[in-house]
Amino acid sequence: EVQLVESGGGLVQPGGSLRLSCAASGFTFRVYTMSWVRQAPGKGLEWVSAISADGDVPSYTDSVKGRFTISRDNTKNTLYLQMHSLRPEDTAVYYCAKYKDAFRFYFNNSDANYRYDAWGRGTQVTVSS
Repeated sequence: EVQLVESGGGLVQPGGSLRLSCAASGFTFRVYTMSWVRQAPGKGLEWVSAISADGDVPSYTDSVKGRFTISRDNTKNTLYLQMHSLRPEDTAVYYCAKYKDAFRFYFNNSDANYRYDAWGRGTQVTVSS
């Protein structure tokens, strides 16, 4: 059974940092692109970042470029999102998601939730003073 379990969320002041983790199990992690997707209160899902199966190619939505860094450790089956310079508008539930197709990667994953076949339960990030 595929499982994705996020952790690392919390309450942080504007300008602060957090590191999210997503522990994966039940599939061959190293052959799938992984993404972070978030949902702000009262809004739809928003793609944040993706990383290729080998970890060599990251991509980001414009609003987080230069502030967030996605990475993965294929030896630990874990996906990460390092977030710096957090803003109140980053407040959301953050989900990790697994691509449906092995070895496939798309640079832009906006409005492309059909590309995923597994999601975690999410971790809450709240940016507030």
